Amino acid sequence: MKEKSSNNSHICLSEHHQSVNKQYDNLICEKISTNNNGKQKNSQLVIAKCNGLLGINICNNISELELSANDQVVIKINDSYEFAEVMETGGLVDIRSYKVELEEDKFPLIERKAKEKDIERNITNKIDADSSKAVFKELVEKLGLNMKLVDVHYQFDRKKIFFFYTSDGRVDFRELAKKLAGHFKTRIELRQIGVRDEAKMIGGIATCGREYCCASFMCSFKKITAEDAYKNNITQSISKYTGPCGKLKCCLAYDLE
Repeated sequence: MKEKSSNNSHICLSEHHQSVNKQYDNLICEKISTNNNGKQKNSQLVIAKCNGLLGINICNNISELELSANDQVVIKINDSYEFAEVMETGGLVDIRSYKVELEEDKFPLIERKAKEKDIERNITNKIDADSSKAVFKELVEKLGLNMKLVDVHYQFDRKKIFFFYTSDGRVDFRELAKKLAGHFKTRIELRQIGVRDEAKMIGGIATCGREYCCASFMCSFKKITAEDAYKNNITQSISKYTGPCGKLKCCLAYDLE
């Protein structure tokens, strides 16, 4: 009888937590769905994923297009354009944007739904980006530079090519940039990234059996410290909670939220 009572108390506690969480989400949605004058506003935010600098990001569907998950779109970022895929729409995006604490006009804009010619250009960009890796590696070897290429990305409008690399220290790549610009006849941007960014770009399956958090849904990295590990009581087996990037797993932060 005592065991049954204990189980019932756990169930009641769980239901209470679910109720509190739901009330919290409703309050957040209510807060972010009104403007400074207290009037209702129609949020058009979506989460989209693309290669390059944008990655997984919140975007503003300013034209109020009818979008759903897996729709392909063209995104405008300042004076450039990128090709992306919609990951999520609706109230959950509003909650995430509220946590980011940015105004809607600061997010990239959804320019249009991808047309057939846009999809064809994206495929061409991917093929060209893949073939350009050999050129980069050959030049790096000739110049004797300590650079490990992670990925190459053609901006959708082809006005720029991004080369993402890792290195143990700073690299003087001025000569490399000149040779790449001369070969590809467009603007070149060489970006040194960290080990967490590398894991996010390459992707993979974590020990939990799911895709890496950073590669599947995270818009930005969470700062995980040794103090977080201590709060989670994992200091004795910290190696088990180290991700493929060699840093503490991002999911440790979820227990602290």
